Amino acid sequence: MNSERTMIPPAKPIIGQDERDAVDRVLASGMVAQGPEVAAFEQEFSAALAGGREVVAVNSGTSGQHLGMLGLGLGAGGEVIVPSFTFAATANSVAVCGGTPVFVDVDPETFTVDPAAIEAAITERTVGIQPVHLYGHPAEMDRICAIAEAHGLWVFEDAAQAHGASWQGSPVGTFGDGAMYSLYPTKNMTSGEGGMVACGTAELARQVRLLRNQGMETQYANEVAGYNNRMTDIHAAIGRVQLGKLPAWTTTRQQNAAYFDAHLRGVVAPVVREAASHVYHQYTVRIEGASAAERDAFATALREEHQVGCGVYYPTPVHRLATFRVERDLPVTEMLAREVLSLPVHPSISAEDRERIVEAVNTVARAGA
Repeated sequence: MNSERTMIPPAKPIIGQDERDAVDRVLASGMVAQGPEVAAFEQEFSAALAGGREVVAVNSGTSGQHLGMLGLGLGAGGEVIVPSFTFAATANSVAVCGGTPVFVDVDPETFTVDPAAIEAAITERTVGIQPVHLYGHPAEMDRICAIAEAHGLWVFEDAAQAHGASWQGSPVGTFGDGAMYSLYPTKNMTSGEGGMVACGTAELARQVRLLRNQGMETQYANEVAGYNNRMTDIHAAIGRVQLGKLPAWTTTRQQNAAYFDAHLRGVVAPVVREAASHVYHQYTVRIEGASAAERDAFATALREEHQVGCGVYYPTPVHRLATFRVERDLPVTEMLAREVLSLPVHPSISAEDRERIVEAVNTVARAGA
Protein backbone atom coordinates (compact mmCIF):
# COMPACT_ATOMS: atom_id res chain seq x y z
CA MET A 1 0.00 0.00 0.00
CA ASN A 2 1.24 3.47 -0.90
CA SER A 3 0.04 5.52 2.07
CA GLU A 4 1.75 8.71 0.81
CA ARG A 5 -0.67 9.13 -2.05
CA THR A 6 -3.95 10.96 -1.57
CA MET A 7 -7.08 8.97 -2.38
CA ILE A 8 -8.70 10.01 -5.66
CA PRO A 9 -12.42 10.15 -4.77
CA PRO A 10 -14.90 8.36 -7.02
CA ALA A 11 -17.11 11.47 -7.08
CA LYS A 12 -16.67 14.99 -5.80
CA PRO A 13 -19.23 17.81 -5.67
CA ILE A 14 -17.70 21.11 -6.79
CA ILE A 15 -18.97 23.90 -4.55
CA GLY A 16 -17.13 27.21 -4.78
CA GLN A 17 -17.40 30.83 -3.82
CA ASP A 18 -19.98 31.51 -6.54
CA GLU A 19 -22.38 29.05 -4.94
CA ARG A 20 -21.75 30.45 -1.45
CA ASP A 21 -22.35 33.98 -2.70
CA ALA A 22 -25.63 32.90 -4.29
CA VAL A 23 -26.80 31.36 -1.01
CA ASP A 24 -25.82 34.49 0.90
CA ARG A 25 -27.81 36.60 -1.57
CA VAL A 26 -30.94 34.54 -0.94
CA LEU A 27 -30.48 34.53 2.82
CA ALA A 28 -30.07 38.30 2.81
CA SER A 29 -33.28 38.68 0.81
CA GLY A 30 -35.35 36.94 3.47
CA MET A 31 -37.16 34.91 0.77
CA VAL A 32 -35.83 31.41 1.30
CA ALA A 33 -38.82 29.19 0.43
CA GLN A 34 -40.00 28.49 -3.10
CA GLY A 35 -39.91 31.89 -4.82
CA PRO A 36 -38.19 33.93 -7.54
CA GLU A 37 -34.96 31.89 -7.54
CA VAL A 38 -36.91 28.69 -8.18
CA ALA A 39 -38.87 30.33 -10.99
CA ALA A 40 -35.67 31.62 -12.61
CA PHE A 41 -33.95 28.25 -12.21
CA GLU A 42 -36.87 26.49 -13.90
CA GLN A 43 -36.71 28.84 -16.88
CA GLU A 44 -32.94 28.63 -17.24
CA PHE A 45 -32.89 24.84 -16.88
CA SER A 46 -35.62 24.52 -19.49
CA ALA A 47 -33.67 26.60 -21.99
CA ALA A 48 -30.32 24.93 -21.32
CA LEU A 49 -31.23 21.26 -20.98
CA ALA A 50 -34.90 20.51 -21.66
CA GLY A 51 -35.44 21.89 -25.14
CA GLY A 52 -37.73 24.65 -23.89
CA ARG A 53 -40.19 22.25 -22.24
CA GLU A 54 -41.94 23.53 -19.15
CA VAL A 55 -39.87 22.47 -16.15
CA VAL A 56 -41.02 22.10 -12.53
CA ALA A 57 -38.49 22.15 -9.68
CA VAL A 58 -38.94 19.72 -6.78
CA ASN A 59 -37.01 18.70 -3.68
CA SER A 60 -35.40 15.53 -5.09
CA GLY A 61 -35.10 13.47 -8.23
CA THR A 62 -37.23 10.73 -6.69
CA SER A 63 -39.96 13.27 -5.94
CA GLY A 64 -39.78 14.25 -9.59
CA GLN A 65 -40.35 10.67 -10.68
CA HIS A 66 -43.17 10.20 -8.20
CA LEU A 67 -45.05 13.39 -9.06
CA GLY A 68 -44.40 13.06 -12.78
CA MET A 69 -45.92 9.60 -13.01
CA LEU A 70 -48.81 10.55 -10.72
CA GLY A 71 -49.43 13.45 -13.07
CA LEU A 72 -49.54 11.01 -15.99
CA GLY A 73 -52.25 9.06 -14.19
CA LEU A 74 -50.31 6.12 -12.76
CA GLY A 75 -52.21 4.33 -10.02
CA ALA A 76 -53.15 0.92 -8.65
CA GLY A 77 -53.07 -1.84 -11.23
CA GLY A 78 -50.93 0.01 -13.75
CA GLU A 79 -47.73 -1.67 -14.91
CA VAL A 80 -44.67 0.35 -15.85
CA ILE A 81 -41.77 -1.28 -17.67
CA VAL A 82 -38.41 -0.44 -16.11
CA PRO A 83 -34.87 -1.83 -16.33
CA SER A 84 -33.70 -3.83 -13.33
CA PHE A 85 -30.14 -2.56 -13.78
CA THR A 86 -30.62 0.85 -12.20
CA PHE A 87 -30.92 2.55 -8.82
CA ALA A 88 -33.90 1.42 -6.73
CA ALA A 89 -35.60 4.83 -7.03
CA THR A 90 -36.61 4.02 -10.60
CA ALA A 91 -38.86 1.21 -9.35
CA ASN A 92 -39.66 2.81 -5.98
CA SER A 93 -41.28 5.73 -7.76
CA VAL A 94 -43.60 3.38 -9.62
CA ALA A 95 -44.51 1.49 -6.46
CA VAL A 96 -45.30 4.57 -4.36
CA CYS A 97 -47.75 5.66 -7.05
CA GLY A 98 -49.53 2.34 -6.56
CA GLY A 99 -48.22 0.90 -9.80
CA THR A 100 -46.25 -2.27 -10.48
CA PRO A 101 -42.73 -2.12 -11.92
CA VAL A 102 -42.14 -4.79 -14.57
CA PHE A 103 -38.42 -5.46 -14.83
CA VAL A 104 -36.68 -6.03 -18.15
CA ASP A 105 -33.13 -6.55 -19.37
CA VAL A 106 -30.63 -4.05 -20.75
CA ASP A 107 -28.14 -3.75 -23.59
CA PRO A 108 -24.78 -5.25 -22.55
CA GLU A 109 -22.76 -2.45 -24.17
CA THR A 110 -24.61 0.75 -23.23
CA PHE A 111 -26.25 -0.55 -20.01
CA THR A 112 -29.55 1.07 -21.09
CA VAL A 113 -32.90 -0.69 -21.42
CA ASP A 114 -33.29 -3.09 -24.35
CA PRO A 115 -36.19 -1.96 -26.60
CA ALA A 116 -36.89 -5.55 -27.67
CA ALA A 117 -37.24 -6.53 -24.01
CA ILE A 118 -39.69 -3.68 -23.50
CA GLU A 119 -41.90 -4.86 -26.34
CA ALA A 120 -41.87 -8.44 -25.07
CA ALA A 121 -43.01 -7.33 -21.59
CA ILE A 122 -46.10 -5.37 -22.62
CA THR A 123 -49.42 -6.70 -21.28
CA GLU A 124 -52.97 -5.39 -21.15
CA ARG A 125 -52.06 -3.78 -17.80
CA THR A 126 -49.06 -1.85 -19.13
CA VAL A 127 -49.56 1.92 -19.01
CA GLY A 128 -46.05 3.30 -19.35
CA ILE A 129 -42.32 2.87 -19.86
CA GLN A 130 -39.57 4.42 -17.74
CA PRO A 131 -36.25 4.22 -19.61
CA VAL A 132 -33.09 5.15 -17.71
CA HIS A 133 -30.23 7.08 -19.32
CA LEU A 134 -27.80 5.17 -17.14
CA TYR A 135 -24.36 6.59 -16.32
CA GLY A 136 -25.05 9.45 -18.77
CA HIS A 137 -25.57 7.38 -21.94
CA PRO A 138 -29.01 7.94 -23.50
CA ALA A 139 -31.39 5.07 -24.07
CA GLU A 140 -32.57 4.35 -27.63
CA MET A 141 -35.41 6.80 -27.44
CA ASP A 142 -36.53 6.62 -31.06
CA ARG A 143 -37.23 2.90 -30.79
CA ILE A 144 -38.73 3.21 -27.30
CA CYS A 145 -41.08 6.01 -28.30
CA ALA A 146 -42.16 4.10 -31.42
CA ILE A 147 -43.05 1.09 -29.24
CA ALA A 148 -44.95 3.32 -26.83
CA GLU A 149 -46.91 4.98 -29.60
CA ALA A 150 -47.82 1.63 -31.17
CA HIS A 151 -49.23 0.39 -27.85
CA GLY A 152 -50.75 3.62 -26.51
CA LEU A 153 -48.29 3.96 -23.61
CA TRP A 154 -46.72 6.99 -22.00
CA VAL A 155 -42.95 7.37 -21.61
CA PHE A 156 -41.33 8.99 -18.57
CA GLU A 157 -37.56 9.37 -18.87
CA ASP A 158 -35.24 8.81 -15.90
CA ALA A 159 -32.55 11.33 -16.80
CA ALA A 160 -31.16 11.53 -13.25
CA GLN A 161 -27.60 10.95 -14.48
CA ALA A 162 -27.77 12.48 -17.94
CA HIS A 163 -27.87 16.30 -17.84
CA GLY A 164 -26.99 17.43 -21.35
CA ALA A 165 -26.84 13.99 -22.96
CA SER A 166 -28.51 13.64 -26.35
CA TRP A 167 -29.81 11.00 -28.74
CA GLN A 168 -29.87 11.68 -32.49
CA GLY A 169 -29.16 15.32 -31.74
CA SER A 170 -32.05 15.88 -29.32
CA PRO A 171 -31.50 16.28 -25.57
CA VAL A 172 -32.69 13.60 -23.20
CA GLY A 173 -35.82 14.64 -21.39
CA THR A 174 -37.47 15.86 -24.59
CA PHE A 175 -38.59 12.53 -26.08
CA GLY A 176 -41.21 11.21 -23.67
CA ASP A 177 -44.31 12.60 -22.05
CA GLY A 178 -42.16 13.73 -19.15
CA ALA A 179 -38.72 13.33 -17.60
CA MET A 180 -36.87 13.66 -14.31
CA TYR A 181 -33.38 15.02 -13.65
CA SER A 182 -31.67 14.63 -10.27
CA LEU A 183 -29.69 17.41 -8.59
CA TYR A 184 -28.17 15.28 -5.84
CA PRO A 185 -24.63 16.34 -4.80
CA THR A 186 -22.81 13.65 -6.80
CA LYS A 187 -24.67 14.30 -10.06
CA ASN A 188 -23.08 16.22 -12.96
CA MET A 189 -24.56 19.37 -11.43
CA THR A 190 -26.22 19.89 -8.07
CA SER A 191 -28.49 22.20 -6.15
CA GLY A 192 -27.43 20.58 -2.87
CA GLU A 193 -30.51 18.38 -3.18
CA GLY A 194 -33.35 18.61 -5.65
CA GLY A 195 -34.84 17.50 -8.93
CA MET A 196 -36.45 18.79 -12.09
CA VAL A 197 -39.46 17.49 -14.02
CA ALA A 198 -39.58 18.33 -17.73
CA CYS A 199 -43.18 18.17 -18.93
CA GLY A 200 -44.36 17.40 -22.43
CA THR A 201 -47.72 19.14 -21.94
CA ALA A 202 -49.03 22.12 -20.03
CA GLU A 203 -51.48 19.82 -18.25
CA LEU A 204 -48.71 17.60 -16.88
CA ALA A 205 -46.81 20.67 -15.70
CA ARG A 206 -49.92 21.94 -13.93
CA GLN A 207 -50.48 18.59 -12.23
CA VAL A 208 -46.87 18.41 -11.01
CA ARG A 209 -47.05 21.99 -9.73
CA LEU A 210 -50.23 21.15 -7.83
CA LEU A 211 -48.82 17.93 -6.39
CA ARG A 212 -45.54 19.50 -5.21
CA ASN A 213 -47.35 22.22 -3.23
CA GLN A 214 -50.13 20.63 -1.15
CA GLY A 215 -52.43 20.47 -4.19
CA MET A 216 -52.68 24.20 -4.76
CA GLU A 217 -51.46 26.79 -7.22
CA THR A 218 -53.24 29.63 -5.39
CA GLN A 219 -52.75 29.77 -1.63
CA TYR A 220 -55.49 27.91 0.27
CA ALA A 221 -57.29 27.00 -2.96
CA ASN A 222 -56.43 23.30 -2.70
CA GLU A 223 -57.56 21.32 -5.73
CA VAL A 224 -56.12 17.86 -5.06
CA ALA A 225 -54.49 16.02 -2.18
CA GLY A 226 -50.86 16.94 -2.71
CA TYR A 227 -47.44 16.79 -1.11
CA ASN A 228 -44.80 19.16 0.18
CA ASN A 229 -42.12 18.54 -2.43
CA ARG A 230 -41.06 22.13 -3.07
CA MET A 231 -37.53 23.29 -3.83
CA THR A 232 -36.23 26.16 -1.71
CA ASP A 233 -34.78 29.35 -3.17
CA ILE A 234 -31.52 28.47 -1.40
CA HIS A 235 -31.20 25.27 -3.41
CA ALA A 236 -32.32 26.95 -6.62
CA ALA A 237 -29.66 29.63 -6.23
CA ILE A 238 -26.97 26.95 -6.01
CA GLY A 239 -28.45 25.16 -9.03
CA ARG A 240 -28.47 28.31 -11.15
CA VAL A 241 -24.74 28.78 -10.59
CA GLN A 242 -24.02 25.14 -11.31
CA LEU A 243 -26.09 25.22 -14.49
CA GLY A 244 -23.77 27.87 -15.90
CA LYS A 245 -20.73 25.71 -15.16
CA LEU A 246 -22.20 22.46 -16.51
CA PRO A 247 -21.06 22.77 -20.18
CA ALA A 248 -17.39 23.13 -19.24
CA TRP A 249 -17.67 20.32 -16.68
CA THR A 250 -19.28 18.06 -19.27
CA THR A 251 -16.46 18.73 -21.73
CA THR A 252 -13.92 17.82 -19.04
CA ARG A 253 -15.77 14.58 -18.26
CA GLN A 254 -15.76 13.68 -21.95
CA GLN A 255 -12.05 14.48 -22.26
CA ASN A 256 -11.27 12.33 -19.21
CA ALA A 257 -13.32 9.50 -20.69
CA ALA A 258 -11.52 9.77 -24.03
CA TYR A 259 -8.18 9.48 -22.22
CA PHE A 260 -9.35 6.34 -20.45
CA ASP A 261 -10.69 4.90 -23.71
CA ALA A 262 -7.26 5.32 -25.27
CA HIS A 263 -5.13 4.02 -22.40
CA LEU A 264 -6.98 1.47 -20.28
CA ARG A 265 -6.10 -2.19 -20.81
CA GLY A 266 -7.57 -5.41 -19.46
CA VAL A 267 -11.07 -4.07 -18.88
CA VAL A 268 -14.04 -3.48 -21.20
CA ALA A 269 -14.47 0.25 -21.74
CA PRO A 270 -17.97 1.75 -22.05
CA VAL A 271 -19.46 1.85 -25.54
CA VAL A 272 -20.96 5.02 -26.99
CA ARG A 273 -23.49 4.59 -29.79
CA GLU A 274 -23.05 6.71 -32.91
CA ALA A 275 -26.36 8.48 -32.24
CA ALA A 276 -25.44 9.27 -28.63
CA SER A 277 -23.73 12.09 -26.78
CA HIS A 278 -22.52 10.59 -23.49
CA VAL A 279 -22.03 12.92 -20.50
CA TYR A 280 -20.21 10.37 -18.29
CA HIS A 281 -21.90 10.72 -14.96
CA GLN A 282 -19.94 7.51 -14.42
CA TYR A 283 -17.14 5.96 -16.45
CA THR A 284 -18.15 2.34 -16.02
CA VAL A 285 -15.96 -0.54 -17.15
CA ARG A 286 -16.56 -4.27 -17.04
CA ILE A 287 -14.21 -6.83 -15.54
CA GLU A 288 -15.17 -9.34 -18.21
CA GLY A 289 -15.98 -12.82 -16.95
CA ALA A 290 -15.48 -11.86 -13.31
CA SER A 291 -17.57 -13.09 -10.42
CA ALA A 292 -18.89 -10.47 -8.03
CA ALA A 293 -16.17 -11.47 -5.56
CA GLU A 294 -13.44 -11.06 -8.20
CA ARG A 295 -14.79 -7.65 -9.24
CA ASP A 296 -14.93 -6.60 -5.60
CA ALA A 297 -11.33 -7.72 -5.14
CA PHE A 298 -10.35 -5.62 -8.16
CA ALA A 299 -12.04 -2.60 -6.55
CA THR A 300 -10.35 -3.26 -3.21
CA ALA A 301 -6.95 -3.41 -4.89
CA LEU A 302 -7.57 -0.08 -6.60
CA ARG A 303 -8.54 1.57 -3.33
CA GLU A 304 -6.05 0.00 -0.93
CA GLU A 305 -2.97 -0.49 -3.13
CA HIS A 306 -3.31 2.52 -5.44
CA GLN A 307 -5.60 4.96 -3.59
CA VAL A 308 -7.99 5.14 -6.53
CA GLY A 309 -11.59 5.45 -5.42
CA CYS A 310 -14.21 3.53 -7.37
CA GLY A 311 -17.79 2.39 -7.03
CA VAL A 312 -20.12 -0.43 -8.01
CA TYR A 313 -23.39 0.84 -9.47
CA TYR A 314 -25.32 -1.43 -8.97
CA PRO A 315 -24.33 -4.67 -7.21
CA THR A 316 -27.87 -6.00 -6.72
CA PRO A 317 -30.40 -5.83 -9.57
CA VAL A 318 -33.60 -4.16 -8.41
CA HIS A 319 -35.71 -7.23 -9.13
CA ARG A 320 -33.65 -9.11 -6.51
CA LEU A 321 -34.01 -6.49 -3.76
CA ALA A 322 -36.21 -7.53 -0.82
CA THR A 323 -38.74 -4.84 -1.73
CA PHE A 324 -39.36 -6.18 -5.24
CA ARG A 325 -38.10 -9.76 -5.33
CA VAL A 326 -39.54 -11.46 -8.39
CA GLU A 327 -38.39 -14.30 -10.60
CA ARG A 328 -37.18 -12.81 -13.88
CA ASP A 329 -34.71 -14.16 -16.45
CA LEU A 330 -32.46 -11.14 -16.96
CA PRO A 331 -29.06 -12.57 -17.91
CA VAL A 332 -27.43 -9.31 -19.04
CA THR A 333 -28.50 -7.54 -15.87
CA GLU A 334 -27.09 -10.36 -13.74
CA MET A 335 -23.81 -10.29 -15.69
CA LEU A 336 -23.41 -6.54 -15.34
CA ALA A 337 -24.15 -6.63 -11.62
CA ARG A 338 -21.17 -9.01 -11.29
CA GLU A 339 -18.78 -7.20 -13.62
CA VAL A 340 -19.25 -3.41 -13.53
CA LEU A 341 -16.90 -0.97 -11.83
CA SER A 342 -17.06 2.82 -12.10
CA LEU A 343 -13.86 4.87 -12.12
CA PRO A 344 -13.40 8.56 -11.25
CA VAL A 345 -14.23 10.71 -14.29
CA HIS A 346 -15.42 13.90 -12.57
CA PRO A 347 -14.01 17.33 -13.47
CA SER A 348 -11.90 17.56 -10.31
CA ILE A 349 -9.41 14.91 -11.39
CA SER A 350 -6.14 16.27 -12.73
CA ALA A 351 -3.99 15.06 -15.61
CA GLU A 352 -1.78 13.37 -13.01
CA ASP A 353 -4.85 11.72 -11.48
CA ARG A 354 -5.87 10.36 -14.89
CA GLU A 355 -2.45 8.81 -15.33
CA ARG A 356 -2.62 7.28 -11.85
CA ILE A 357 -6.06 5.82 -12.55
CA VAL A 358 -4.88 4.25 -15.81
CA GLU A 359 -1.70 2.91 -14.21
CA ALA A 360 -3.68 1.44 -11.32
CA VAL A 361 -6.35 -0.23 -13.45
CA ASN A 362 -3.84 -1.66 -15.90
CA THR A 363 -1.63 -2.95 -13.06
CA VAL A 364 -4.51 -4.61 -11.23
CA ALA A 365 -5.85 -6.07 -14.48
CA ARG A 366 -2.45 -7.58 -15.32
CA ALA A 367 -2.21 -9.07 -11.85
CA GLY A 368 -5.64 -10.65 -12.25
CA ALA A 369 -6.88 -8.93 -9.06
